[in-house]
Amino acid sequence: MTELTHPAKAATRSTRERLEATWRKGAEALSPRVLRRTLAELQAIVDTRVSEVEGGRRARAFAEWYAGASAEERRDAWLLMSEQFGADPKKIQSAREHYEAAHGTPEEGAAEIRLRRSLVSARTRLLQRFAAFPAGMRFLVDLRAELLPHLRGDKRLLPLDAELETLFSTWFDVAFLELRRLSWDSPASLLEKLIKYEAVHDIRSWSDLKNRLDSDRRCYGFFHPRLDGEPLIFVEVALTDHMSDGITPLLDEAAAVADIDKATTAIFYSISNTQAGLRGVSFGDSLIKHVVETLKAEFPKLKTFATLSPIPGFRAWLAKHAPPEKLAGWEKPLELDAKSPERQELLSWAARYLGRELQDGKPLDPVARFHLGNGARVERLNWAGDPSPKGIKQSFGLMVNYLYDPKRLDKHRAMLSQGEIPMAAAIGDLYR
Repeated sequence: MTELTHPAKAATRSTRERLEATWRKGAEALSPRVLRRTLAELQAIVDTRVSEVEGGRRARAFAEWYAGASAEERRDAWLLMSEQFGADPKKIQSAREHYEAAHGTPEEGAAEIRLRRSLVSARTRLLQRFAAFPAGMRFLVDLRAELLPHLRGDKRLLPLDAELETLFSTWFDVAFLELRRLSWDSPASLLEKLIKYEAVHDIRSWSDLKNRLDSDRRCYGFFHPRLDGEPLIFVEVALTDHMSDGITPLLDEAAAVADIDKATTAIFYSISNTQAGLRGVSFGDSLIKHVVETLKAEFPKLKTFATLSPIPGFRAWLAKHAPPEKLAGWEKPLELDAKSPERQELLSWAARYLGRELQDGKPLDPVARFHLGNGARVERLNWAGDPSPKGIKQSFGLMVNYLYDPKRLDKHRAMLSQGEIPMAAAIGDLYR
């Protein structure tokens, strides 16, 4: 284990103290002398006397060093970026006082502009310089992916993470993304990425992938020009004549191909984010909206747009709320008779979990939080929807349909904002 994976063991001196020191202490990776040199290289990237092109060249050289650096050395680089490139507190104080004095006067607008500019840190300009060279965006996304697991153990890194998330929210705005259909004819390198990043239902083989890209299926992804060749997020869709109640038929490679000319329903059965470094940057809502519009244009008969979704947090939640003897009776859910009290009670608990449980005003289940936040509603619970070991472990095999009604998305979002989970009457009836 490296010291990076054990933040509690890391040196507690700030980079400011280390830069003024003579000797390395404890688990510090870079000596004070090397740390000062590294800081000088980072400062040279944002030197206002050099052009954007030269700044980008210097950033690329630093990224090349970073690629060969140890985990501990990379952590020191993060600390320098986080602690040494913040906004000037004196400028902020002066601008705030000026703004407060100008409030309600004709000078208020100019004072606000001054205050806003004082809050722009050198860290912002540093990260912008890294984004300037061709592979710079990939460098920053990967850097944040590596950084994220260490935030809880070292709060000093939070400013760097916040700055990256803010910039990514702008750089990866949906206005700069391209929706592409992925098919069996797509480049092999791209198809390999679908296999790698599929997060809901593992792709077991090339034939499994081909089945998911067949004539009665569609797969779409959002792409960014600076990360070309790799989707940021992708969704898999099945075109059917009914709302699917189980994942097994959809993944069955031997199943007959549906007649897409008769399809009335689009089932979103898997949505996967591919870039850990873009956590907190939301484009799932826009992806679904764009895909719905694309599908409606190609298949005018489509009337229903719904998901077939897992309930990943259900078992863990139930273990905290249901009596132990009840849990024991649900350990083999696939053996429960359709009319058994245990089965009905489990469905009731699941309906309560999806239809009532909120945390900080948002649905407790992560998948529910995503879809309901996008304007969907809880439509139907499906017994044995996912009978796989993973499905049993997560939710006793239960799956749920979230319905996307294009005419009611805003209404559903408004309901959720007021603490009311949108759901079909049948869901509410299960726990009333």
